[in-house]
Amino acid sequence: MATNPLQFLQQVRSETAKVHWPTRKEVMTTTIMVFIMAALTSIFFFLIDLLIRTGLTAILGIGG
Repeated sequence: MATNPLQFLQQVRSETAKVHWPTRKEVMTTTIMVFIMAALTSIFFFLIDLLIRTGLTAILGIGG
């Protein structure tokens, strides 16, 4: 069943009206949370990498 471009645009507008658009506060809160989680994740992996590197260096006796 083919629809013409005008019907398609009307359907798109109808569906867009159903979308829950976030408020500015919701967007800012979510954005801040993403940055915080990214920072915590990067710190976690840095510490794990440091631990593994230190352990391997101690086991293999490299650099000392």
